[in-house]
Amino acid sequence: MRIVLLGSPGAGKGTQAKVISKKFDIPHISTGDILRHEIKGGSELGKKAAGFVESGKLVPDGIIIEIIKNEISRGRSKNGFLMDGFPRNLEQAVMFSDLLEQLGISLDNVININVSKEEIIDRLSRRRICSVCKGVFSIGGKNKEPEKCPKCNGDLIERKDDKKEVIKHRLDVYESETRPLIDFYAGKGLLVNIDGSGEEKEITKRILEVL
Repeated sequence: MRIVLLGSPGAGKGTQAKVISKKFDIPHISTGDILRHEIKGGSELGKKAAGFVESGKLVPDGIIIEIIKNEISRGRSKNGFLMDGFPRNLEQAVMFSDLLEQLGISLDNVININVSKEEIIDRLSRRRICSVCKGVFSIGGKNKEPEKCPKCNGDLIERKDDKKEVIKHRLDVYESETRPLIDFYAGKGLLVNIDGSGEEKEITKRILEVL
């Protein structure tokens, strides 16, 4: 099973990716995670990427593609993989499609999790991170806002990119850069749209029903 997971910031991709990965025994490939791993490990590609990261620049698509190629060529991806956070734009999607063709493999599904802009803003503006254990929690709603982390009693903090004005900007960037991927994969007959509203288990059930 080879899957690409699409969705705007706050759509719940990371949460669903973990469930799908475990269900089908396939690696959850997060470009951010493997990039940090390459940099920390000091590989040649990692050293190249580190130069861009340290100077505050985006890592070129060519380097990202090479890192992904190495990752999906490893034995642990023999049963497939789930891509989370890549591709981010149409150019990356074309490069990724060319890479898969070179490797003689193809995608099975591209899952697009749809959530309204209003719900995304509500979700992310209520998200808090524990300063100690880094757990993620949602405040407000039906429950009284917790002052401390329910797991370790650490302070709950708001990420800078979870402020409403920042969220709106992130969504605008998604619409302009990532939304065209939907048309790209729909044209290939791979796209499956999933309603991302409601409880996590409900969304998981909808995804598993189409896989």
